[in-house]
Amino acid sequence: MIGPQEPVESVLGPRRFKLGRLATELQWQSLLRTLPVAVYMTDPDGWITFYNDAAAQLWGVRPEIGKARFNGAWKLLRLDGTPVPHSQTAMARTLRAKRPILGVETVAERPDRSRVHFIPYPTPLFNAVGRLTGAVNILIDVTERHRAEQAAQRLAGIVESSDDAILSKDLDGTITSWNGGAQHLFGYTAEELIGKPIMILVPLDRYDEEAHILARLRAGERIDHLETVRRRQDGSLVEVSLSVSPVRDASGRIVGASTIVRDITEQRRAQERQAMLLREMNHRVKNLFALASAVVNLSARSSTRADQLVEAVQGRLRALSRAHELTLADIRRAKPDTPTSLHALIRTIVSPYEDWAGHRVLLAGPDVTVEGHAVTGLALVFHELATNAAKYGALSDPDGRVEINLGTEADQLDLDWLERGGPPIEATPRADGFGARLVDGTIKGQLRGTLVRHWHRHGLEVRIAVSLSDLSSKR
Repeated sequence: MIGPQEPVESVLGPRRFKLGRLATELQWQSLLRTLPVAVYMTDPDGWITFYNDAAAQLWGVRPEIGKARFNGAWKLLRLDGTPVPHSQTAMARTLRAKRPILGVETVAERPDRSRVHFIPYPTPLFNAVGRLTGAVNILIDVTERHRAEQAAQRLAGIVESSDDAILSKDLDGTITSWNGGAQHLFGYTAEELIGKPIMILVPLDRYDEEAHILARLRAGERIDHLETVRRRQDGSLVEVSLSVSPVRDASGRIVGASTIVRDITEQRRAQERQAMLLREMNHRVKNLFALASAVVNLSARSSTRADQLVEAVQGRLRALSRAHELTLADIRRAKPDTPTSLHALIRTIVSPYEDWAGHRVLLAGPDVTVEGHAVTGLALVFHELATNAAKYGALSDPDGRVEINLGTEADQLDLDWLERGGPPIEATPRADGFGARLVDGTIKGQLRGTLVRHWHRHGLEVRIAVSLSDLSSKR
């Protein structure tokens, strides 16, 4: 009731002030409700007095006003997964300290068990006289950023642990990243190469190739499995396969390239070994057909009846089979360490012509022991020499003969293969076929010996020298 001495304005003033403050709060709340970012407010004791829809979506629940304290989330966790009591949240600490506690990334777990990462930005509120009246908290959802960081960390871990060399460069060819696989392959550390030009790895004769790669990258092309050569820190060259992909920035502009470099040295060696085996198989098959034809022709010359011809052909083919088995003994691991004598080895290989022994194939000189891989190697050599003699040389003529002379001195075996009485040699034949390479590779490579061919009009002469210790080695 208004007294007679009091003016009406003095009574209505406080009420008008409260109404004005209420109107202002309602205006602020209306504004906060429309914000896309999560916002909520508390009183000085931390009880929630307001929250917007974005906060409810982040929490996954709609807490009752005045019944939730410090935070409206169903459950809060630290980044390591341990629970955070609401009384220890950034908002609670802000109210106690009466100052902002910022930058504490937290995880909110919703009732459906989904999780959201957020960073709170609580700010205490004070009235005109400095008394704490509550606080406002803004929650920034950083879930996607957290996922991106995790993905980047996983990718970085994969890249760093990869056996392949993985590196990146900008469009000027400057190296910007370098993993452990690159260090292993090329010998340079990341510190030595990051910031350096990619041309350090490119041989001089491949400079144009790198320029072409950069041009294709600028055009947005991807380069898959380009087989080329690169240079290591020690100057040695390595055969590699390159896969190069453009790297784009957030706007889609190409800013560099990511390169995966794979060492294909062993792959190339395997391909070469496979090709060698295929050539050898092809060579052997052709030889078998040629030898079968030679056996029939040679047997026909010494046979007067069909049954004699059959017996002679069968006998020679059986002998060829035994010789073939001997040459495969080491490959099939059929007692590869069993020693044999050089005389026995030679007689086995030339046994298809044994009915001429004494005047067609003559063997003279001391016998020596042969062991290990030397058995197979020498078997291949004598098989090749005998096959060629039967197809083109002395053994292709009824009057031809082969002399095999052996001699030893100190630790060396000298072996001469002499062909006489065969077709006259008008010109030096080519000796670069597979069979010749096989013989040369066995004597000079496997047995570390020497081999020289002399082509005379009256026949071929082959001089071989090897160490006796290499013949008896089981390596």
